Amino acid sequence: MSALAKTAAAVGCAVLALPLLAALIAAALLSSLLPGGTDAAASPSKHALDDIPPRMLALYQQAAPSCPGLSWTIPAAIGKVETDHGRHPTMVSSAGAVGPMQFMPSTFTAYAYPVPPGGKNPPTPWDPVDAVYATARLLCANGAKNGRNLRRAIWNYNHSDAYVNQVLKIASEYAAATPAPTGAAATAVAFARAQLGTPYVWGGDGPADGGFDCSGLTQAAYRAAGISIPRVAQAQYDASPRLPQGAQLAPGDLLFFGTSPHSITHVSLYIGGGRAIDAPHPGAVVREAPADTSAPSFQSATRPAAQGGAE
Repeated sequence: MSALAKTAAAVGCAVLALPLLAALIAAALLSSLLPGGTDAAASPSKHALDDIPPRMLALYQQAAPSCPGLSWTIPAAIGKVETDHGRHPTMVSSAGAVGPMQFMPSTFTAYAYPVPPGGKNPPTPWDPVDAVYATARLLCANGAKNGRNLRRAIWNYNHSDAYVNQVLKIASEYAAATPAPTGAAATAVAFARAQLGTPYVWGGDGPADGGFDCSGLTQAAYRAAGISIPRVAQAQYDASPRLPQGAQLAPGDLLFFGTSPHSITHVSLYIGGGRAIDAPHPGAVVREAPADTSAPSFQSATRPAAQGGAE
């Protein structure tokens, strides 16, 4: 590998990783807590698309990232339990809770600000935008942030273990199942798993170099599967058509991060269940972590297992 290519590869793999590392490790707890491996960026299942009104589905997905590590499926499941996503005829409980997310007015006031984009001013628990964002804030304040204690967060919404279990069950049903890897994708994933714990090495292409950098790992994984892809992250991103925005990820997909499509700084290998394997930065090792596709730096994904490529 040339010195210029090594420089590009190292910059591409290291620039993004340091500010994201702590958040990625902490957010790993969330995926393990949710049934079925639900993650913050989970695609809606067919059941979710059939059951949730499109406006409410979009709102749940928009509000959840305001709490780092919170899956949109959790406020969506709460909205289902409370008022069937606003379909309840009065949206008033016998205890005095009101609106689509069933807030007591005093509780809502504690989580109503700042006014979310598209919300009412002053905010009101009757407004779906205000109510869903307040739900995300309440959950975040009580344990949902970075998955510290999701069960406690939901319990603080309604003090009932049965309620917590019901919400988690619905949340799992709202997340699309991840298909099992096959063929080249399965081989690439298996190769990447076998490298867990291998040191990050600037410009590294494998054991001969003492380890991998991010794009060296993904290239080696697909080489093991008989598919050639370019060496550096930007070239890998440019080599094949991107998956459509919102498309369900499959194991073996490559996930690309950066400040723009023309400035890709990191690549990881998706393994399913909202998880990915990558070589993050100098001083680290190849690790498994949340895929983090809800991050602003996530640009797109590609599927080399289906399309192949040329080095």
